[in-house]
Amino acid sequence: MRQHLVEPRPASSFLCSHRCPRASDPLWAGIIDRSSTSGLCSARAGAQGIRQTLQELGYVSSTRCLCSTSMLVPSDGRSDPCSLVPPALLPIAHTCLQWASLLFVDNPVGTGFSYVNTTDAYAKDLDTVASDMMVLLKSFFDCHKEFQTVPFYIFSESYGGKMAAGISLELHKAIQQGTIKCNFSGVALGDSWISPVDSVLSWGPYLYSVSLLDNKGLAEVSDIAEQVLNAVNKGFYKEATQLWGKAEMIIEKNTDGVNFYNILTKSTPDTSMESSLEFFRSPLVRLCQRHVRHLQGDALSQLMNGPIKKKLKIIPDDVSWGAQSSSVFISMEEDFMKPVIDIVDTLLELGVNVTVYNGQLDLIVDTIGQESWVQKLKWPQLSRFNQLKWKALYTNPKSSETSAFVKSYENLAFYWILKAGHMVPADQGDMALKMMRLVTQQE
Repeated sequence: MRQHLVEPRPASSFLCSHRCPRASDPLWAGIIDRSSTSGLCSARAGAQGIRQTLQELGYVSSTRCLCSTSMLVPSDGRSDPCSLVPPALLPIAHTCLQWASLLFVDNPVGTGFSYVNTTDAYAKDLDTVASDMMVLLKSFFDCHKEFQTVPFYIFSESYGGKMAAGISLELHKAIQQGTIKCNFSGVALGDSWISPVDSVLSWGPYLYSVSLLDNKGLAEVSDIAEQVLNAVNKGFYKEATQLWGKAEMIIEKNTDGVNFYNILTKSTPDTSMESSLEFFRSPLVRLCQRHVRHLQGDALSQLMNGPIKKKLKIIPDDVSWGAQSSSVFISMEEDFMKPVIDIVDTLLELGVNVTVYNGQLDLIVDTIGQESWVQKLKWPQLSRFNQLKWKALYTNPKSSETSAFVKSYENLAFYWILKAGHMVPADQGDMALKMMRLVTQQE
């Protein structure tokens, strides 16, 4: 059985609609069967409903009312609920729930609280991930008709961006075919794994430019990056994934453990592959150790498997949050390095609003790599987009400190978020919230 969960926490991608008519609704959660062997777990709450839930759990002390919108978040299993529920149990300062309601979905099946009962039920490619989401979205909008006319956005982060692109295209098709009623208004791709090889090829030059590689290190990284490119060009995507992991190890060795999510910090002993007993196991297990398991620390697991699970009330006793994440990671191995630039192109051609945003200090999906794949778009208006001069953005009108730059033409926008790593909302909450308001046309 495949089960997906929607729960009140941010993830790598979220769909949001603003001016939700039922912002004070209590938390709603449910499991939707995708097939006889798996299911998607989902939850929805109005902005006030989520705040009430967190207050009951003791994580929010503020009692101010929030305006409403709705968001859906398809998670890739790497999301950190602590950006919504701070570890120190402090009031939430930059939550998007000030402007939106949230629908969070644990997808692909096996991430978060979603689960499978047979190993062959895991998703192995983007098509399955998007197809699963269509089952859930149809069920959601059929059951909650009040959301059918509310502007609905998909925001994403990291591999969730690749998922969000595929989900957006399938959602657009479903709306055109009349199978799903939804006011789909746009997609935002944050530090997204749209063209993996463009990211890998840019790692060396980026690190060299900021004095994190010397000439010898640059040569080593460039060499393995070319091997990744060669594998991708030949369609050997599984091999490309394994070479990608090797490239990360070479970088870690030459940079004295630079953090792939923020170049101004170092990997901790817990996130370093060589410090883990998994180091001598398969490449995929080691990659999972680096990019998934360190996000599921003891405090986070206790939160999700404790008060959150109890509050949701629909999670089976034998299901634990994140227990199947490693299997999900390994099942997607063949699909991991495949680019989806063509999907973004199609979205632009269909008139879908596409926003790309990236953290200045991110390495795993650095801005140089993002700009590279954008220039590969076949979108007819790309040349006019390139001719524009970017505009500086400020979060504090009384300060001259630049928070970001933005360039926008027709239905394509690009945000350069300063002083942020891979997790933009966690690093620059004010700017992330401002960007969300701009994208959703609330500012």
